[in-house]
Amino acid sequence: MIAYIVKRLALMIPTLFGILLVAFAVIQFVPGGPVEQLVQELRGRGGSGEVVATASGYRGAQGVDPEKLQEIRKLYGFDKPAHERFWDMLQRYARFDLGTSYFHHKSVWELIISKLPVSMSLGIWSFLLTYLVSIPLGIAKAVRDGSRFDLWTSSAILTGYAIPGFVLGVALLVLLGGGTFLQVFPLRGLTSDGFAELSLIGKVLDYFWHLTLPLTCLVVGSFAVTTMLTKNTFLEEIRKQYVLTARAKGLSQRTVFYKHIFRNALIPLVTGFPAAFVGAFFTGSLLIETLFSLDGLGLLSYEAIIRRDYPVVMGSLYVFSLIGLLTKLVTDLAYTWVDPRVKFGAVS
Repeated sequence: MIAYIVKRLALMIPTLFGILLVAFAVIQFVPGGPVEQLVQELRGRGGSGEVVATASGYRGAQGVDPEKLQEIRKLYGFDKPAHERFWDMLQRYARFDLGTSYFHHKSVWELIISKLPVSMSLGIWSFLLTYLVSIPLGIAKAVRDGSRFDLWTSSAILTGYAIPGFVLGVALLVLLGGGTFLQVFPLRGLTSDGFAELSLIGKVLDYFWHLTLPLTCLVVGSFAVTTMLTKNTFLEEIRKQYVLTARAKGLSQRTVFYKHIFRNALIPLVTGFPAAFVGAFFTGSLLIETLFSLDGLGLLSYEAIIRRDYPVVMGSLYVFSLIGLLTKLVTDLAYTWVDPRVKFGAVS
């Protein structure tokens, strides 16, 4: 297993290199980069008066002064050839230095960390709710396969799956967020203005009061996949020959279910657990964050792409790709914990 882990870790290097290379190459052909955006901003300022025009380097119909333009290119590092910029970026990333945002004037690490509370709040609670509801519900559906309970719960979760999260969010805001009918839940933010003055219980209640509508939009569509996967996995195990043999030996239904079926049926769920758990810390939902005025990673990534904030775009891609690769390795190792029959020595 150690040799397998070392091999996988070594393979992450060319994988990361390929991801960054493709993204960097695409960026070179995207119009409207940070230099062009700043030049356009200078033109807008230059039109407001002669003093501003002179100070900014904008000269009316002649455009931006060439020396000023060269200073702008040097400021953003675009005075170097593309291959030198890519190599410099790789050297910084090897030291886990993600650079500084062009527009926020903060380090990329600082920006990511500042947005984590919102994304972690949405991700972790939606992850917990999905698993705590879907797995017991899927088991109950498998045991009662074909019953009215199975039919009605399938109809409910599939209806929720068919409704887009942002559409449900708009409906909830209209109905319960003071849009047209009731003002039950707040419209924006994770906490109220006087949050610091509340008691501990008051802070907890206020926090979940703000999270109710966003979490509802995120988890309703997630129930279907995990629930149906759990049900189908348990049904497949229940119908296998070893279950019939165990029952023929006179074992009780409870013993057969928890000692034989339960562990084997949980293999696909447990192996996907690490990826889902780690992903919960970095979940970013642009539409939900925008709809409920939550400033998280989803909104940060979108703004970075629109404003061509390349350090944020590439830095976020590097961090999330590295986390994704490591999580994939943990997921594969989880197979050996759940099913000892898996031997990595057989992997070519």
